[in-house]
Amino acid sequence: MTTHRERIQASIDGKKTDRTPIALWRHFPVDDQNPETLAASTLHFQQTYDFDIVKVTPASSFAVKDWGVEDKWMGDAEGSRQYTKRVIHKPEDWEKLTVLDPSSPHLAGQLACLRLIRENLGSDTPLIQTIFNPLSQAKNLASNDTLIAHIRQYPDAVKKGLETIAKTTAKFIEAANDIGIDGIFYAVQHAQANLLSVDEYTNFGLPYDQQALIPTKDLWCNMLHLHGRDVYFSLLRLLNFQIVNWHDRETHPSLAEAHSLFKGVLCGGLRQDTLVLEDQAKVKEEAADAIQQTKSHRFILGTGCVVPITASHGNLITARESVE
Repeated sequence: MTTHRERIQASIDGKKTDRTPIALWRHFPVDDQNPETLAASTLHFQQTYDFDIVKVTPASSFAVKDWGVEDKWMGDAEGSRQYTKRVIHKPEDWEKLTVLDPSSPHLAGQLACLRLIRENLGSDTPLIQTIFNPLSQAKNLASNDTLIAHIRQYPDAVKKGLETIAKTTAKFIEAANDIGIDGIFYAVQHAQANLLSVDEYTNFGLPYDQQALIPTKDLWCNMLHLHGRDVYFSLLRLLNFQIVNWHDRETHPSLAEAHSLFKGVLCGGLRQDTLVLEDQAKVKEEAADAIQQTKSHRFILGTGCVVPITASHGNLITARESVE
């Protein structure tokens, strides 16, 4: 019988798979504040649905809490927490950031979570850790409005901060590599036209992405997540990823178009809203359409982002059964 690892590897290699791979992931609010409970929730989700990749989804604040931000669970449908305290207010605050060691409390906690999952998951299932790119972390430190204002008014100060964040991120990925992850899920939130121009992203995003991603070069299962609408899909030519995930049902390119633009694996096909608001027939219909668009070649069925925590168990089971 084909293992999850063999199925994903075959898809990456462009080979025919025994069935379409599937990977869905979600936040676990409240549980994500403790390494043991996040590990237990992640493993329980996998035991329930048996997906082909386990993507670990901590709160975004895990990467920045050691710099002093605070956040709170307020019931968001996607499971995200709201930031209640930022640490970047003035341009000079970017220059005060220091490089964090992976032994810092919150980073170390996430490594402990990964260790627990890896020990209990078994090597036949790929394990990937969510990494927020330096610009996304900068947004969480400053707020999006402050970040974009500072990029345009105080570019040198912001770049100093991004350099610190990139170095911290690379060190964390190195530590995660030692635990035995198979790849990362690299969340890019600013490569969309309504936030930054292509030139701005090339200047403030790309160099720090490339720096942070150096330790991923020997990992075999890296997934790029391009968040939002009107994303800069062309960035894929400048970054080395085996898999790309984006909101293909809400923004260009479609799965069919993306097949000719990217030689790696596409992940998507299901709307988040479909998993929450529609019935199981609609889930089946969307899955079948995605598989038809890609001919199940170099394709993993998934959503454009996290599965909302309000998605029904029945719809997730239907999604899983749709690839059998």
